[in-house]
Amino acid sequence: METGGWWVHLRRCATCGLVACCDSSPSRHATQHVHSSGHPIIRSFEPGESWFYDYRTDTTFEGPTLRPPQSRP
Repeated sequence: METGGWWVHLRRCATCGLVACCDSSPSRHATQHVHSSGHPIIRSFEPGESWFYDYRTDTTFEGPTLRPPQSRP
């Protein structure tokens, strides 16, 4: 948002809680965060979605409930 960009879907880092845009978005911040931080697991930050994704294995899975907020408004 700071750069005036836009996103398609948001993802949340399961380790530190950073919220970033998905790979369908122009900047692909979630993937950039994985590579720079070493935090390989993200969770959807979209309303009604609770799946997790592991970049190491390229798999989605159900996981624990993270601390609020669970999704964007």
